[in-house]
Amino acid sequence: MKLVTFTESATTRIGLLRGDQIIDLSQVATTLPTDMLTFLQQGDTAMLTAAQHRDAEAQFELADVVIEAPLARPPKILAIGLNYRAHAEESNMEIPKYPVVFTKQGTSANGPYAPIHSPEETNLLDYEGELAVIIGKRCRRVSKADASQVIAGFCVLNDVSVREWQFLATPPQFTMGKSWDTHNPYGPAIVTPDEVDPHNLMLRTYVNGDLRQETSTDDLIFNCYEIIEFLSTAFTLEPGDVIATGTPSGVGAAMQPPATLQVGDTVRVTIEGLGAIENVVIAEPDTAVIS
Repeated sequence: MKLVTFTESATTRIGLLRGDQIIDLSQVATTLPTDMLTFLQQGDTAMLTAAQHRDAEAQFELADVVIEAPLARPPKILAIGLNYRAHAEESNMEIPKYPVVFTKQGTSANGPYAPIHSPEETNLLDYEGELAVIIGKRCRRVSKADASQVIAGFCVLNDVSVREWQFLATPPQFTMGKSWDTHNPYGPAIVTPDEVDPHNLMLRTYVNGDLRQETSTDDLIFNCYEIIEFLSTAFTLEPGDVIATGTPSGVGAAMQPPATLQVGDTVRVTIEGLGAIENVVIAEPDTAVIS
């Protein structure tokens, strides 16, 4: 299944993506919740109910709705650095012995086709196309042999990065550099594990149509199951948690000369079997708020 969060007639709910059509689960499976987090928290029961309607008559064409981030505010966004061999090499860093873990704040979550904000504090805004894992079951100390049981599905993700804050600040501010609002576009759907082999998918990232990243997920240093085992050793993973598994070589900051993102650029990340996300970079609007 391809589970989506979509907005139609100013109402946001969940559905199934089938080709260019949307099956509105609020119409065909009225016992299900209408938000993705609650749906995932209901576990196998909700998944099985949704699966019973994958062949139902569609209510909407894709062009008639807005596809949103699968979860507007994931409980946690966890990310892995230096997890492709070629990317570690282009960064002049050793192959890690353990996963390099950092977090992105939940407020960085962004829709698969929504704008990315370029703040005035950066001239080194960068892209990182990644495979994302969505956790479907509350779990702790999961072995890699059992890790597939706790995965709800997979998404395409762009780990947008402010490189000045990530690397050049004194001391480096990894969390700040990775957590600006809008800097975690992902989606377009949560594709359930029965649909894809996460460790044999082609990932490509384009900037203004120019191919920047191209690799297979079989080059991951730590695969999805090993990452889940490692993370769940320390803390509980919960339904709706997003794990970004790392980016391959080809990031803008590593190019000679650097080719980071500019206002007006369009970034497209595709992963076979999962679809594509595409985001335009805009100048950050006035986002000051006290409420």
